[in-house]
Amino acid sequence: MSAPGLNGTNSNNWDVSRLWSPAGDFDIIGLDQVMVAAYSPTDPHRASANKLLMQLQEMPELWTKADAIIEQAQNPQARFFGLQVLDDAIKTRWKVVAQDQRDGIKNYVVGKVINMSKDEVVMNQERVFISKLNLTLVEILKQEWPHNWPSFITDLVGSSKTSEVLCENNMQILKLLSEEVFDFSKDQMVTDKVKRMKESLNGEFAQIYQLCEFVLLNSQRPSLLRVTLQTLQRFLTWIPLGFIFQTNLIDVLVNKFFSTPLFRNEALDCLAEIGSLKDLDPQYDHLFRQLLQGFLVQLGAIITPETNLTPAYENGSETDRLFIQKLALFLSGYFKSHLHALEAPESQEALLKGMVYLVRVSEVKDTEIFRICLEAWHMLADDLYKWEQSVARSSLGSGLNLGTPGMNGAGQASRKFLYANVLTGVRHVMIANMAKPEEVLIVEDENGDIVRETTKDTDVIAQYKTMREALVHLTHLNYEDTETIMLAKLAEQVDGSAWSWNNLNTLCWAIGSISGAMTEDEEKRFLVTVIKDLLGLCEQKRGKDNKAVVASNIMYVVGQYPRFLKAHWKFLKTVVNKLFEFMHEVHPGVQDMACDTFLKIAGKCKRKFVTVQSDESVPFVCELVDSLPSIISDLEPHQVQAFYEAVATMLSENPETVPIDRPAILLKLMELPNRTWRTIMEQAATNVETLIAPATIKEIIKILKTNNKVCGAVGSLYTHQLQVFFLDMLNVYKVYSERISLAIQQQGPHATQLSLIKNLRSAKKEVLRLLSVFIAKSGPPEADPRAVAMGFIPPILDPILGDYKRNIAGARDPEVLKLMGTVVEKLQNYVAEDVPRIMEAVFEVTLEMITKNFEDFPEHRLQFFWFLKMINHHCFGALFKIPPEHQKLVVQSVAWAMKHTERNISDTGLEILHELLINVSQTPGVAQAFYQQYLLSLIQDVFAVMTDRLHKSGFKMHSTLLRQMFHLVQLNQVTVPLFDVSQHPPGTTNPSFLRNHVCTLLLSSFPNLNQTQVTKFVDGMFDVSMDLGKFKQHLRDFLIELKEFNGEDNSALFTEETEQAQRAREQALMAERSAVPGMLKPSEIDNDL
Repeated sequence: MSAPGLNGTNSNNWDVSRLWSPAGDFDIIGLDQVMVAAYSPTDPHRASANKLLMQLQEMPELWTKADAIIEQAQNPQARFFGLQVLDDAIKTRWKVVAQDQRDGIKNYVVGKVINMSKDEVVMNQERVFISKLNLTLVEILKQEWPHNWPSFITDLVGSSKTSEVLCENNMQILKLLSEEVFDFSKDQMVTDKVKRMKESLNGEFAQIYQLCEFVLLNSQRPSLLRVTLQTLQRFLTWIPLGFIFQTNLIDVLVNKFFSTPLFRNEALDCLAEIGSLKDLDPQYDHLFRQLLQGFLVQLGAIITPETNLTPAYENGSETDRLFIQKLALFLSGYFKSHLHALEAPESQEALLKGMVYLVRVSEVKDTEIFRICLEAWHMLADDLYKWEQSVARSSLGSGLNLGTPGMNGAGQASRKFLYANVLTGVRHVMIANMAKPEEVLIVEDENGDIVRETTKDTDVIAQYKTMREALVHLTHLNYEDTETIMLAKLAEQVDGSAWSWNNLNTLCWAIGSISGAMTEDEEKRFLVTVIKDLLGLCEQKRGKDNKAVVASNIMYVVGQYPRFLKAHWKFLKTVVNKLFEFMHEVHPGVQDMACDTFLKIAGKCKRKFVTVQSDESVPFVCELVDSLPSIISDLEPHQVQAFYEAVATMLSENPETVPIDRPAILLKLMELPNRTWRTIMEQAATNVETLIAPATIKEIIKILKTNNKVCGAVGSLYTHQLQVFFLDMLNVYKVYSERISLAIQQQGPHATQLSLIKNLRSAKKEVLRLLSVFIAKSGPPEADPRAVAMGFIPPILDPILGDYKRNIAGARDPEVLKLMGTVVEKLQNYVAEDVPRIMEAVFEVTLEMITKNFEDFPEHRLQFFWFLKMINHHCFGALFKIPPEHQKLVVQSVAWAMKHTERNISDTGLEILHELLINVSQTPGVAQAFYQQYLLSLIQDVFAVMTDRLHKSGFKMHSTLLRQMFHLVQLNQVTVPLFDVSQHPPGTTNPSFLRNHVCTLLLSSFPNLNQTQVTKFVDGMFDVSMDLGKFKQHLRDFLIELKEFNGEDNSALFTEETEQAQRAREQALMAERSAVPGMLKPSEIDNDL
């Protein structure tokens, strides 16, 4: 179907004038038919119709036709379009619309809501449209209520009593209003506005509550009762407590609605909100005890504590499943909020009964439900452990006897014995459901096959972390119980009575997770049994997949217990030799995991490998490098590199304590790759073309990658190996650079896409990466910075910098920029004289590449600005030894970086500018000239990025920079004029000029602002008494006020506070975890074994 005037095949006919005539008439029928075309996948005019709709939406006065579109359009999508137009106008234009027009919109929306929701037939037919209309009404309320519409709540409550159908929709509006004011308001409305709305909603809640109570007690309409319960649930998080505890609300919820299947889930939602209220006055504790007791009576009529909920969940309806999930939320939230209050004698029975229910719920095979329960078990184990520790400390200090079972030092019953039976159930549930650690690389896929894991599941990793912490606490609370359960489950795996991949996996993951939570003697007794049983199981099981599962579990467990391995050399040697066996097992993932575990053990037990052990004649590392060729014979290149990294990690052990010739062993370790390298060089000496053979390039890349891993692990000792092939490596780099340049010269830029050229570039990149790692790891005594700067840097500058500058953009490697940044960062003043030369080679040509747009060469952008940051930080003086035009480019590039849409680049630009301003202020010889040339434009640039809505995450640095620059001017530290003195009257000062300049800039950029607003804001910018916190709040209030009419998400303006609070929480958590033996994974502990 085609619209009149829109027919024909020429898409140019589809323009706005066909719908909206110059006389102001709007063609509703035409809009209907445009909608048909836009939403029909097969219509030939679909693209043109969509383009026309976008053009319409951009028309500022289209909202004046919204009511006509809503009323007259026949196409449902057209009516939604009209409502969306109205919604957008309310969000973005409300403050600039005349008052009579605002009243007209308000009256129209209210009337429409009432008319559509008072008729049950219309309500059912138009439910989706009415929901959207409700949201539009809430948008008006956010603008008008309570100051311009104080009677809204009274009017709403009054109209609700006239019709149950109307009441049902009014409840939806109240629910939305509560969500907007209390959940979503922070970033969209200024603080005072939110405060007024909350106060008003709080003050008028008595009317709302009376309405809810009236409905719950008197209505027989199920849909109304359900939406009322849903609305009430939204309000329960913030309403005055009197409405909950001084009314019959709880009784109605528990005894009337929870006991009725139709309303059970909604009632449980409300009860979960009430149960999760915490940090209340102790006067409410007895009410929470009564609530739990009454709730359990009703729950007992539905299910008993002994009920196995797994089949009920698997075979039940969606409502049944929701009930079990909501029950988990209720019980988990209740115990997290009121555990101590419920431990009172009169409610202990209910508490333990409720926890048994939660254990039953935890057994349900649903990940989300288990995670909800896990929060409660984590809290319980953590709380009990801390309590036991505090009692032990206080008892120790007072010299009290701790020996009586079940009693603490003060003669009170120990809390952990109260929960003993529950905790045993929790341990069983935890072990049976243990999440996979990220170290385990072998998984069962959807087809039931054992495969190598290809992606990490971050949710599972987070769940493992929480479960691990809970199990560590549970182990501390009763090690014997934990050990008994684990060994019993292991025995069932060995005798086959409960054998399955999943059962063995979860058990071994749990065993590995409690590393460090036992004393060394307990750990020895436990692990000797575990490792012997697992090694026996590996020999016993047949089948490739079975062996792979057992092998992965052996490797995971031994990798988690470095303390045990360190203390028992024979076990350590047995385990390592078993890993060498697994390196010949060609099952996907087994070799990878064997190499990873070997690397982990090498890092944690490196001293054991480089010192002579009892009954041994030489250190193990000497035997290892001798037998290395046979060990790695079946490994893939990346696995070989991990193996070399592990051995190099052993050699990184402190040389003062190691009685071995580390340089000699390093060269012995590198014998295979060095021999291959010499062969390649000998062939190249005869015919340089052999270097270009694809097989040779591939071999060179492998050798360089192996060297890279060794260098990163062994540190400055690597200088002995680098000297072996350093000059040869630079010659290879030079040959490859010349061959790439020749190919581009002969075949044009597309030559960079040829397979050979890509391989040559890969080899060059590996050279650059190796040099970067070596420079970063250099240090005394083997690689002193001065010696590195003199011996290694001069030879690399010519081949690398010259090649970078000469090449076309597409053939320049960002690794060059990273290498030069690392050189400046690590060698600092020792290379200060080389910085102008480095900048001359890379600066201008890189800027040309990255300033054409914000997308091309992303890696070059990152490395370029990091390189600039390192120069600014470590060799600031060198910036003023480069030509003036390059100095100007530096400042311009920093300003450009600030405007970048990539957050890490814009943040780097802001950090460079901040440090640049500090460095300039501390260098009087350049400061005033710098301020005169750049300060004003930098202020404008910072204002531009702060107000452009794309860079809110940089708000902290925007505030810091503006405060820094404005206060420089206000404190007269800028002594040169920032303005053209010939264009301004005598007596004009920098502060007065800047004040007027910024006011003019803001008024011209934001027409909705008035002179008073801008003057007040700018005055605050010059207030030197403001610390950074107050200055940021001043800016933030201005920005939110500026953006409120756009309904923006301004949460990023609070990024700094959010991140600061997060860091403080993380530091406190880390300190807390460090104090609990076993809480930190072995990989998190930086110890020297």
